[in-house]
Parts: sequence; C-alpha cells; structure tokens
Amino acid sequence: MAEPALKGETQESSPSERAPNRARYEDDFYSWLIQQADLLRARRFEELDLEHMAEELEDLSKSEFAKLQSTLRVLVMHMLKWDQQPEHRTPSWIFSIREQRRRYGRILSSNPGLKPRIDEALSDAYPDARDWAADETHLPPDEFPSECPYGWDDILDRPFDFDSVKK
Repeated sequence: MAEPALKGETQESSPSERAPNRARYEDDFYSWLIQQADLLRARRFEELDLEHMAEELEDLSKSEFAKLQSTLRVLVMHMLKWDQQPEHRTPSWIFSIREQRRRYGRILSSNPGLKPRIDEALSDAYPDARDWAADETHLPPDEFPSECPYGWDDILDRPFDFDSVKK
C-alpha cells in the first residue's frame, strides 16, 4: 500500500489506496488539518473531507468573533473599575485599556467582516465584564450598571491619564 504524499510531493496511487493512510478527523485532528491543506494545495478536491472542513471554517469565524468579545470584555471591565473605584486606579489599568484598544483595532483591521457585529459583541461581552469588575473590586455586581454605560466614543477614545492614578 502506498504511503501518503508528503508536502510538496506527488503521489500516483488512487484515492481508494490513499484513504486508509489518511488521518481521520475524529482521531488525529492535527494530522487531518495538515493533510487537508496538502490536498488543497495539490488540487485533489475529490479527496477533501468537505463536511468537516466546512465545520472547521465556521468554527474559525466563531473564534474571530470570540476574540473581539474577549477584547471588549477586558477593555470594558477596566473602564468599569476605573469609574467605580477612582481611589484604586493604577497605571496598569491604563496600560490594559490601551492594549485592548489596540487589539480591537487589529482584530477589525484583519477581519472587517466583523464590523457589523461590534454592537452584538459588546452586548455579549458586557455581562462578563461587569462580573469580572465586581470580582476584582470586591463589590456586588449590582453596584455596576446592568447595561453597558459606554458608547463607542468612550470605549475607543475616552482619555485615561496618569494624573488620575493613585499616588
């Protein structure tokens, strides 16, 4: 029985001969991914595991949306802490806000298709941001607004300066 083709090599055996040597999606996801990429590059489309590939592509899109939500969750959490406990402000909160704003910009720059979903991402992220802020400040969650109190101008452009930090 022929061995599977290595990256960059061609193979003359029939698809039925190669199929048993291929990694199964359910058993070895990593090898399956590599083999699917090799099959695509070799333009051996009839051998692709299309159902699982479609599933994985959808999961990738969900992953990009989750990155956006995560970035907004951390950003808003720090803003909530900043507003709720001015006496505990630290430079690290400013650095975190700046970093999350940069991440937000990078995510949307590389995934412009997410722009129509930013309000949804914020809405989904806010309850966790509120809970995290409550946990980190040791305040009850009802000390924070039940809905996100920030508009996009605040989230993306509101200044946070070191003069406001506890000395």
